[in-house]
Amino acid sequence: MSPRSVRWRRAALSAALALVPTWAAAQAAPAGLVPYKDVQIGLDPATARVAWPRDLPEVVLAFAGGRCGHERWGAVDGAAFAAANLPALVQAGRRYWVSTGGAEARFSCDSADGLRAFVQRYDSPLLQGLDFDIERDQTPEEIDALVRHAVTVARERPGLRWMFTLATLAGSDERGAGLNATGEAVMAALRRHGLDQAIVNLMVMDYGPGTPANCVPRADAPRCDMARSALQAQRLLAQRHGWPAARTALTPMLGVNDVTDNVFSPEDAAWLLREARAAGLAGVFAWSLDRDGPCAAAEPLVSPRCHGLPGLPRGHFLDLR
Repeated sequence: MSPRSVRWRRAALSAALALVPTWAAAQAAPAGLVPYKDVQIGLDPATARVAWPRDLPEVVLAFAGGRCGHERWGAVDGAAFAAANLPALVQAGRRYWVSTGGAEARFSCDSADGLRAFVQRYDSPLLQGLDFDIERDQTPEEIDALVRHAVTVARERPGLRWMFTLATLAGSDERGAGLNATGEAVMAALRRHGLDQAIVNLMVMDYGPGTPANCVPRADAPRCDMARSALQAQRLLAQRHGWPAARTALTPMLGVNDVTDNVFSPEDAAWLLREARAAGLAGVFAWSLDRDGPCAAAEPLVSPRCHGLPGLPRGHFLDLR
């Protein structure tokens, strides 16, 4: 570990110890949407620093790719990314998660030591947990290894949360379509290795056409009811896998989804937060921080930098409580 890393970790410990009660209380219930931050938006490759559009109490850094302990954030080396960004997060008292994989990246861990090194690189009292977003390319063997090594390291770090983010449908017909084959492989590995404290985070977005095969249709339009479909996806996970609500989280995509018929509105967000609290869910996240703002005239309807909804000011989603 470099002298610079040692210095910032000491400073981080001093700055963050007083915040541990807040950190513990924050795990109790979803107070609001916790956004993912796509670090490729606003990442300066020369300094490895991320520009933040606003201050928030908690954020998920997305996405690290590659092999754990040798991971990269896009073109930026993991060690450089951590040294450039974590001190500022800790100084601001901002709780954070570290997320891997995603739709464009592949993440794997071939040893418990590699996963330990990964955790240590991003560690501070404000680190909430690790999020393994498993969407593409990981083989069943890689998924199994990742879960197996997570079990080992989780025993050593009982205060850290371990989350697995999976794509899902929310079928409301007799077939009840939910997780895809990749998601089923993750669930099988969690059962096989007994990662009892794992959170399964369902990506409740991009269902497709608003039919019962895909989601819960709205009563007033041939489109998915995005809020009720999110809870339907949670119910399907509970029915198929016996997975408890207390270890299930949900992540909608703000505004107009990549499937443009799927639109998650502020009304959906407010309803979903209320129902998530009532159901005792582990949390409600949001894709993504940069989407919580209006589109400029030149922006397309679907953009990683805006929500695509007319007349909705910046911060409207993430200010909901």
